Amino acid sequence: MAKNKGAYVKSYSRGGISRRDFLKYSSMAVSAAAFPNVIGCAGYKPRQDCQNQMAQSSSMGVVHDIFAPAGLGPIKTRNRIIRSATTLGLVAKDGRANSKLTEAYIELCEGGVGAIITGSSAVQQSGISTPYGLTLYTDDNIKDCKLLTERVHAYGTPIIMQITHGGRQTRRAYTGETPVAPSPIKDSYYNEETPKELTELEIRGIIDSFIAAIVRAQKAGFDGVQLHGAHGYLLSGFLSPATNRRTDQWGGSTENRFRIISEIYKGARKQVGAYPILIKINAYDHQSDGLRLEEAVQIAALLQEAGCDAIEVSCGMSCDGFSTIRVTSFPSESILAYSYQYKDSPYLLKKLFPLVAPLVVDQHEPLLNYNVCAAREIKQRVQIPIVVVGGIRYRHDIEQIIGGNMADFVALSRPFIAEPDIVNRFKNESLAESSCISCGYCLMAIEQGPTRCFHGELS
Repeated sequence: MAKNKGAYVKSYSRGGISRRDFLKYSSMAVSAAAFPNVIGCAGYKPRQDCQNQMAQSSSMGVVHDIFAPAGLGPIKTRNRIIRSATTLGLVAKDGRANSKLTEAYIELCEGGVGAIITGSSAVQQSGISTPYGLTLYTDDNIKDCKLLTERVHAYGTPIIMQITHGGRQTRRAYTGETPVAPSPIKDSYYNEETPKELTELEIRGIIDSFIAAIVRAQKAGFDGVQLHGAHGYLLSGFLSPATNRRTDQWGGSTENRFRIISEIYKGARKQVGAYPILIKINAYDHQSDGLRLEEAVQIAALLQEAGCDAIEVSCGMSCDGFSTIRVTSFPSESILAYSYQYKDSPYLLKKLFPLVAPLVVDQHEPLLNYNVCAAREIKQRVQIPIVVVGGIRYRHDIEQIIGGNMADFVALSRPFIAEPDIVNRFKNESLAESSCISCGYCLMAIEQGPTRCFHGELS
């Protein structure tokens, strides 16, 4: 097995990476590209025919009844606008569902959301990467989750639990244990110490944990689960050749790197039958030797063969910087105020950080609709429903994405933080675009408390 190439240098940060690495990995997009003028980004450049189709759709006024009920596989949604997985920071410290979280979901239901995907829910205590997220790695939490799902279902809204293992992005601050990774890797934004390669026994244990979480989700009344196979978390870490350096049956070929997911599907189907199991995957990441769309299309085909019910298409991982979630300008204020690793940085670093960061960080563009063309290519190769997420802000764009057969559903996250009733307001035409300015402050603040919209200003 190749040795870890990442040199962990002495620094002021508690996270164990240098200041320059932090600046590099906390990147953002500094300009927006209006749909349909997608200009591509590192790791992926949209095909010209996709850009042409979007331009033609714009001029022809292609529309679709995005507010009609639809089928997300076997799940019947109220419309085609889904709340993508978003941690709201409202659960109890032990990961239990509570009244605060339930009321937040009721607000989404009343606002017209088509379906809700919960925030990331760890399948093992040793794999927590997000604070204040639901957990379902113990039967003790089923009862509270069932109360939540019953309240949501009273509004006719399906709710899907996203389940995950943090892998190399696990935070020891939340688990009290050592982070793990599927293989030696280069650099990692979140690591507090060098991640270790999983043993065969540990991999099998994680597979069993995913299966057990799926069984619990079914018992708790969730309409389905979504495996988190994107953004650098454990399943994504197996899929990307940049992070999976294994030479055994779990690494190497596309099929081998996909094996952990196929084993989860195989084992789960024996336990839950046709219960809906969706997944979120990257269409690409921004590592020089990482995942590319051509291979993501192959993975989508393998997912369909494995019995996946729907695929949500995203991109990127934490060590790419702000690629998964694009921002309009570098959110230095919120990083220094809320980031677990950097809020206690020395005075000098805090003063220099806002000045130096924009000169060092990578650029990820465009700001809007940046996964649409990738989702379109995946959709052309599979028959199961495709959901696209990433910088979707305008009602007109949603109508064109669906009407142009680029995806079957769209998923929004930050727009729902800014306006929980955005679907109703789109529907009654009182709103044409989200008020979300993509500042990214909400992303940083989740480390310290409940998620909320800052609209670019600390308060």
